[in-house]
Amino acid sequence: MVHKKVASYFEENYSKNHILIKAPGRINLIGEHTDYNEGLVLPASIEKGIYFAVSDNDQNSIRIETFMTQPEKVEFQLNGAHKPFDSFWGNYFKAIIEILDSKNYPLKGMDCVFGGDIPIGSGLSSSAALCCGFIYAITQISKQKVTREEIALIAQEAEHKIGLNCGLMDQYAVLFGKKDNAFFLDCKDLSHKYIPINLKGYSWVLINSNIKHNLAVDSEYNKRRVSCENIVKQVQEYKSQITSLREVDKDDLEKVKEKVYLIDVQRATYIIEENERVLKMMQLLTNGDAVGVGKVLKEGHWAMSTQYEITTSELDYLVQIGEELEGVLGSRMMGGGFGGCTINLMETENLESNIRSLLQSYKEKTNIDAEFYHLDIDDGVKVFE
Repeated sequence: MVHKKVASYFEENYSKNHILIKAPGRINLIGEHTDYNEGLVLPASIEKGIYFAVSDNDQNSIRIETFMTQPEKVEFQLNGAHKPFDSFWGNYFKAIIEILDSKNYPLKGMDCVFGGDIPIGSGLSSSAALCCGFIYAITQISKQKVTREEIALIAQEAEHKIGLNCGLMDQYAVLFGKKDNAFFLDCKDLSHKYIPINLKGYSWVLINSNIKHNLAVDSEYNKRRVSCENIVKQVQEYKSQITSLREVDKDDLEKVKEKVYLIDVQRATYIIEENERVLKMMQLLTNGDAVGVGKVLKEGHWAMSTQYEITTSELDYLVQIGEELEGVLGSRMMGGGFGGCTINLMETENLESNIRSLLQSYKEKTNIDAEFYHLDIDDGVKVFE
């Protein structure tokens, strides 16, 4: 167990008196590319996570050590000086410490060891877990009251500082998640609520296509954002009060379709319908309608494939295999697109045989070995007992 490894390493090398904190990864059940359009999302925090063992020290420095990727140690002096480091994760912590310093947050000397079992690069938001968990650890050591909303904003600012222009969905899901519940978030006003997942006898499985995002992906994301903005600009000419695609409906699209590219209308239609799928999914989960949930997953995938055009042939094939297997209720690509994972709802009874069939068929078709991860819906960032 990773948390035991982290805790025992800390006790051997630092102190027996420590706090252990868990920051979970997250999945997104439905609501893809809606966040930057002030839309609706439905993520959930999961049982896989990053664990931080922390205690205060009298060194006037923050010492951080990990064996998550490879063993490495970073030290930050509280006076702002630090030694150079090679680790990608060190940049996140450096950004966080600089942000807290700029806000005159009373930092204290701290020792920290972290490790986790979130597969890096699988779309489970390991960076949000890393940032939110570390900020939460600092608040525990400094004994300062900082709301989870504030932690989310600091974590987002840290990601922006190192060049990742993310919304707030990942941070909110990691901080506010609740066991056996999805987390509904309205990205326009950040209102949120819990949606019970009443699906007894069914399991969530993530299948990694092992198709990595290529370097052209950023420009493809930007093209889709521009399409959404183009529609908003045209609608604003007769609805000056609107600020995002969230306030645009299909009647508006009909009115402006002669003034924009067809591809812009197609992409905006996807976003409007994806928001509708989020609302539909909330109702189906509450009602325990697994068949209905599976259908919405599939609808969401093929809309991403044909309307928003962000899937790959390999991801499409993974979903197609599932459609032919009894006991796989539905699948869809999860995340930004152009690679990554599918999230799958499967009958628990035939889980292992269906996973084997999926992996085998995928290998035969693509000559690529996919990986799978069982997903359990768990709590957000917390002190781990």
